[in-house]
Amino acid sequence: MMVDLAVLPTYIAVILLFLAPPGPDMAYMVAVGLEGGRASAVRAILGIGTGMCVYAAAVVAGMGEIARSHPSVLDAVRMLGAAYLLWLAYVTLRNARRAINGHGDIATGRWYLRGVLVSLTNPKIILFYLAVLPQFIGDAENPEVQMAVLGAINVLMEVLLYGAIGVLSGFFHARLTRSTKTTAVLNYVACTVYVVLAVAITVEILLGDLNAPSG
Repeated sequence: MMVDLAVLPTYIAVILLFLAPPGPDMAYMVAVGLEGGRASAVRAILGIGTGMCVYAAAVVAGMGEIARSHPSVLDAVRMLGAAYLLWLAYVTLRNARRAINGHGDIATGRWYLRGVLVSLTNPKIILFYLAVLPQFIGDAENPEVQMAVLGAINVLMEVLLYGAIGVLSGFFHARLTRSTKTTAVLNYVACTVYVVLAVAITVEILLGDLNAPSG
């Protein structure tokens, strides 16, 4: 058979295990919902889905082997992600201060592009497509088509789950942004999320370098 659907139950269970623990994408969606509202969350999750599609296509095209052979490339991508999250923290902090000064209607925008960048620099997505996806080829006659189907399923599940989380956070934004002080607090919360994620990614990379075999 061209595609082996028998692997789907186990594959979906693995996806849920990957999506359940809070990571950069989930935390980002919570922050976007609080900071920008439901419409911003929808645009952001579409950006995340786009970034995931890029990785899925790259693995299907055979670029996964290049990444495995040069792990330093992955570390560089992850460091770029940490740096970008710090930039988002700075922008959000600036918006919080503007809200305190009576400019609470200022929007940061570019939610879709931000979602793409956060997704492309998310180590969980990188590891999933490089290490997990190829394990579910099964008895498929066409491995490329099999990985493309599995990648599409993963993208759809994350978009639906994390999109719902972002939209739910947006409800709190809609209820709590009637005062400039509350708007500032929400921005401070989002800023904290970005900083914590950036630090976590950096520490993970440094610990990985320390534990790597020398020579």
